[in-house]
Amino acid sequence: MESWRIFFTGVGGQGTLLATRVLGEAALLANIPVVVSEVHGMAQRGGVVESAVVIGEVRSPVISDGEVDILMAFEPLEALRAVRKCSASSLVICNTSPVAPFSVSSGRDQYPDVSDMMQAISSQVSNLIAYDARALAREAGSELSVNVVMLGTLMRHAKMPFDAKVVKKVLNTRTKKTFLEINLKAFDLGYEVL
Repeated sequence: MESWRIFFTGVGGQGTLLATRVLGEAALLANIPVVVSEVHGMAQRGGVVESAVVIGEVRSPVISDGEVDILMAFEPLEALRAVRKCSASSLVICNTSPVAPFSVSSGRDQYPDVSDMMQAISSQVSNLIAYDARALAREAGSELSVNVVMLGTLMRHAKMPFDAKVVKKVLNTRTKKTFLEINLKAFDLGYEVL
């Protein structure tokens, strides 16, 4: 059986861990072996959050540098920091809307140019899908659905061993009723990203 190593990175409050759980539960629902782990997490909003989903016949959730099949980056600077996990054949799906760290919002540092970061990532991987996922989340009804927008993009562009319907089924059970319609719309908007 083929395996998929998917590494998620973002900052606290972006729903990185929820996206990880949804993808892991979708694999389980499709009866496909999966290991899910939080590699490193910060409880406070704005701290770096990293997690992994490894699908297929594998034993460990650890993804070493150069082993990622798919990098799901919810924040552009975190994408640049995590690109070491990729190989030349990796797919990177990246939200281009920055979340300024405290050092930037306090005026001590300057946020790097997003287009320069995307160019640096693009030079290291074969496939980069970079777009403003926050704008699509806003269009769906809530900026908090960036994670679901990006799951939609993943399901369109990665040849996963289960289809988008399975992920939507998990979203139906994992999403609070008040956010379900927004998340389903967010997923569809992300799925439409070319």
